[in-house]
Amino acid sequence: MDPDLSRLDAFLEEAGVDGYLIDADSTDSDQYYLSGFDAPDPFVTLYDGSVHLLFARSLEYGRAKREARAESIERDVDYGYGDLAEAHGPEEARDRVLAAFLDAHGVGSVVTPPRFPLRTADGLREQGVDVTAEGSGVVTEIRATKTDGEVEHVREAQRANEAAMRRAEELVAGADVDGDGQLVRDGEVLTSERVKEAIEVELLRHGCALDETIVACGADAADPHDRGSGPLEAGEPVIIDIFPQSKATKYHADMTRTFCAGTPDETVREWYELTAEAKQAALDAVEPGATGAAVHDAVCDVYEGAGLPTLRSDETAETGFIHSTGHGVGLDVHELPRLAPDGGELRPGHVVTVEPGLYDPAVGGVRIEDIVVVTEDGHENLTDYEERLVV
Repeated sequence: MDPDLSRLDAFLEEAGVDGYLIDADSTDSDQYYLSGFDAPDPFVTLYDGSVHLLFARSLEYGRAKREARAESIERDVDYGYGDLAEAHGPEEARDRVLAAFLDAHGVGSVVTPPRFPLRTADGLREQGVDVTAEGSGVVTEIRATKTDGEVEHVREAQRANEAAMRRAEELVAGADVDGDGQLVRDGEVLTSERVKEAIEVELLRHGCALDETIVACGADAADPHDRGSGPLEAGEPVIIDIFPQSKATKYHADMTRTFCAGTPDETVREWYELTAEAKQAALDAVEPGATGAAVHDAVCDVYEGAGLPTLRSDETAETGFIHSTGHGVGLDVHELPRLAPDGGELRPGHVVTVEPGLYDPAVGGVRIEDIVVVTEDGHENLTDYEERLVV
């Protein structure tokens, strides 16, 4: 995948600087996107119309020459790091090497991402390089618009996601109920931890992984980001939110379903129906030219019309709809654009979640989430997983 970096070219020209500089490992998605290289240790990427890489050690040098998206790949030793370290100490030697690397490419001024190592910036300034941190996150903004290939990566991760969700639903749906109202499977109490384990194993079988997932029941589900723990209860809503990352492509998917084994109370049923209605209202609003704010408003209209609180109607609300409607998904599970009060214009290629929900510790929580891509004439829902509360 070769990204279109014309917007970065225009940004540099408008800023009047020579290059864009990143100092990070590849878990920084801007670094991975710009360099096309996956490495666990920090390295430097310079973009000056072309991509140039600089490694502190030779460990990744050979692999980078084979795999990286770069015009040139160099090492500190190519700029005399050993002699410089003897003369000036290792820290200043690194500063001098990096300054020499920039100078070799005709770069005397750089812009960096908003989050950039202060030590690196200070060292470069001491060597006479003009360093400015930009505020908008231009590479992050460029990443928000996905190519067809990137959309396919998300679609593949979503298929794995759905397999894992199906496994989780099977565990909940196939459980019995003990005398304490807890779900029991194969003679053992069915816990949040056990369902999470099944989800992770299924994802690994499909080439995906995740650090955490949400399986939250009852009062735990009333906190949108509570991961959940302990026994699952009959008659209580169980929010299952899975956001895996493909091990091969590094792209994420994201989906939430709410299940109930047994008979939910009337409030949970009403909330579920309202949330399904709110999700559809949001989906109806997703199209190129619409704003993330307008999509969010569509959800708030549904909930407020039913007399339920939202942060739009009460910014101090602690129950009801207490988060934004959605977010971008790609190399990061949370990235631009935002379906939120400050959400900007949606463009073809934006991949976003639509995930309304309602929360109250006295009731529990309900959330339903799909992932969609904005197209030239509307959107395509990448989610192919049924919605039902009672399983």
